[in-house]
Amino acid sequence: MCGFAGLVRFDQKPINKDHLVQMTNAIKHRGPDGEGFWSGGNVGLGHRRLSIIDLSDAGIQPMECCDSRFVLAYNGEIYNYREIRKELMKLGYSFKSSTDSEVVLYSLIHWGESALNKFNGMFALALLDKKLNSLFLARDRYGIKPLYYAFQNNKLYFGSEQKAILANPEFNKKINKKGLLEYFTFQNFFSDQTLLEEIHLLESGTHKTINVRTGQFQTKLYWDYDFRSTNELADYREYCEELSRLFGQAVERQLVSDVEIGCYLSGGMDSGSITAIASQKLSHLKTFTCGFDMTSASGIELGFDERSRAEAISSYFSTEQYEMILKHGDMIRCMPRFSYHLEEPRVGQSYPNYYVAQLASKFVKVVFSGAGGDELFGGYPWRYYKGTDSNNFEDYIDNYYLYWQRLLSNSELKQLFSPIWNEVSDVWTRDTFKNVFKYTPELNPSPEEYINHSLYFEAKTFLHGLFVVEDKLSMSHGLETRVPFMDNDLVDFAMKCPAKFKMNPELFQRINENDIGNKKREYFQKTNDGKRILRDAMNKFLPKDVLSRAKQGFSAPDASWFAGDSNNFVRTAILGRDSPLNDIFDRNELIKLCEQHFRGDKNRRLLIWSLLNTSYYIKQTFQS
Repeated sequence: MCGFAGLVRFDQKPINKDHLVQMTNAIKHRGPDGEGFWSGGNVGLGHRRLSIIDLSDAGIQPMECCDSRFVLAYNGEIYNYREIRKELMKLGYSFKSSTDSEVVLYSLIHWGESALNKFNGMFALALLDKKLNSLFLARDRYGIKPLYYAFQNNKLYFGSEQKAILANPEFNKKINKKGLLEYFTFQNFFSDQTLLEEIHLLESGTHKTINVRTGQFQTKLYWDYDFRSTNELADYREYCEELSRLFGQAVERQLVSDVEIGCYLSGGMDSGSITAIASQKLSHLKTFTCGFDMTSASGIELGFDERSRAEAISSYFSTEQYEMILKHGDMIRCMPRFSYHLEEPRVGQSYPNYYVAQLASKFVKVVFSGAGGDELFGGYPWRYYKGTDSNNFEDYIDNYYLYWQRLLSNSELKQLFSPIWNEVSDVWTRDTFKNVFKYTPELNPSPEEYINHSLYFEAKTFLHGLFVVEDKLSMSHGLETRVPFMDNDLVDFAMKCPAKFKMNPELFQRINENDIGNKKREYFQKTNDGKRILRDAMNKFLPKDVLSRAKQGFSAPDASWFAGDSNNFVRTAILGRDSPLNDIFDRNELIKLCEQHFRGDKNRRLLIWSLLNTSYYIKQTFQS
């Protein structure tokens, strides 16, 4: 697990090695255990290493093959690398190290782009072929590891984080106002845009091949989600048994490491299931939980603190439990460093993730996360039901698009963006939303097919956003996060698993709005039954009270803190006269929207967090 950066000059001038060093040093937090550089003519690669497998110097990157034709810079972990290594050795390849990096290198040399489909793990990589003058950039199936790139001034810049690109003094940075509109519509990016013009995030499951002489490139999606139910197994019980087997296999696969592994532990089923299996394989498993000071919380927030539930699971499996409690001042204290490492804002209020990663990094180098369980097995059923009664696919897009406008309505957006509206008015965020779907049905889908479309959408967008956040915040502390739910075999199974096994099948019917009473409300209230098959499959691992718990997100009681203890901080950062938001947004609309939250008229928690995050991002990127 590491980070890398690179540069190509299409004018064929030699690489400025000082610039390459600056780019690589900008991400040294990702790899505190070592650094390496390679340059040849108009191409340069830099690497920072976090040693997880084979801690010797044999794993130093950039890594050249035996005849020096190929050079690899790689970030990630391939959990089945030992099996692939044996296959390559039978084909005549020999290895100098026991790293997965060397296996990745020779896999790409032997199988080309098809090697990507052999990798079961998470990765971003850059492979230079000196003979063909080609640079191959690729990202894992699910987008667990990020890879940014930019074509500017007859150069290609790329790296594991944006800050690697920005560290090159020849790169000209400019805020992407159209990307800003996309973010404030969805509190996320559904395209490859970022908040910086010309910097893009390579899409998940995608590779790009660039001719380092001419600058011509080709982009290909080599893998994609496909949630289409099949009838390969006979009945529900067989599905449960197979899921249980695959889940145990996934956790065991990801235990490969030459350093100690820990586990995040909330109080729910996903992290609890991982803890259950890992604790059987590892003695004295360390688990990490983040809780909140709830003295000023109110309403639904009172249930946000899951420490007591996590402690019960820790006790049940005899883990070595570590906890921390966040107060309102902790957000204020961490914002400069948090914003620096997260870079542009993404989905959710994620500063608690920063703190729990910091806690875990004091004890381990690798930590397990339960991310992916909800998106694969329908853990947010109230979302997926939004389109089940649509009249046709366009109607479904309209319904689901409105639901995913997490921050502001279109009319509120237009007013807020009024000072720059003429620069973004050609952006149709509904089109951005619809473009996520790689295929659309010819006929009107069934309710279950609509749910599968929604599962696809959320895996491509919401889950991807969570991965980007988790990567940045864990790597800011030199910590590697692994996600067993994203094992290839487990994902393949989840995509084929019938939606009726994941969620309440009573909702898989079209709602007749002419029936007496509000049938939609009646049906949609039945949402506490997500991950049905996962709950049953984990029955052999977890206590019943854990399996029956309702889905709960990882969130601090910021709705109360923003209006109370943190109010002065929020007002200064967002509404202060020197706030950079004043140069973009309509100030009167900003005040109106924030005051709605402060007065308690509306819960604008997510919007205020997004405004805070954007304010810090702009200051650090353009004013520091």
